[in-house]
This record gives sequence, structure tokens and C-alpha cells, in this order.
Amino acid sequence: MQVYTIGQTARLLGVSPDTARRWADAGRIPTRREGSGHRVIDGRDLAAFAVELARAGGGDEDPSHTSARNAFPGIVTAIKLGDVAAQVEIQAGPHRLVSLLTREAVEELGLEVGLRATARVKSTNVHIDRT
Repeated sequence: MQVYTIGQTARLLGVSPDTARRWADAGRIPTRREGSGHRVIDGRDLAAFAVELARAGGGDEDPSHTSARNAFPGIVTAIKLGDVAAQVEIQAGPHRLVSLLTREAVEELGLEVGLRATARVKSTNVHIDRT
């Protein structure tokens, strides 16, 4: 399972590292210590928190104004696999992006809930890059 540092968590959620650290200190985001002593967050826990945060309307301290042709780095929060097609949801700060793609593409990218990924939006298409 992928893990995230406090700094990586802050970038994915669109907040300062101090805010992410305060949330961790308050127990809002579960953390554990690695052998180096640094706190890390399990990808699945971060995915669940990102969805909760977006539903509550919080997260981005300084929302950026971007065109629809930009990349949205975030975290995979849900994957629904069918026989041929798949639906992948990414939480990128306050933005929830949904992409419909083939099951084969999801498997080739090795996507799973909790992994970092970037949604690239162009017109009505959302492309997923594993980052």
C-alpha cells in the first residue's frame, strides 16, 4: 500500500503542511511512524479523508483558477470495475473527477484506491496518469 508524508498529503489536499500536521495531531487523519521516525498516512486512509473533506467543503486554502485543460493531481478514491469498462474517481483538493476508461487500462496502470494519480481534463475527456 502506498503511504504519504505530511508534505505530500498537504499538496494532494491543497493545504499547507502545517494544516495537514494539525489535522494529524488532532487525529483527523490517522498516521503511523516509519522506521525513520517520520509520520506517514496510509493511502486508503488519505483517500477516505479527502472525500470527507471535500464533502464538508474544506481543504483548499488558496483555490487556484485553472482552465479545463489542466492537470489535477490527487488521490484515487474509488474504482468500479466492470467486465470491459471501469470508472475511476480522483479527489484533487476540492475537485472530484470521474473518468470512464477500460478495465484493461486500470489494470495496466495498477490503479487502486489510495494511489496518487493525475486527472488530465481536455474538453469532456478525463485522462488518468499514475503519478
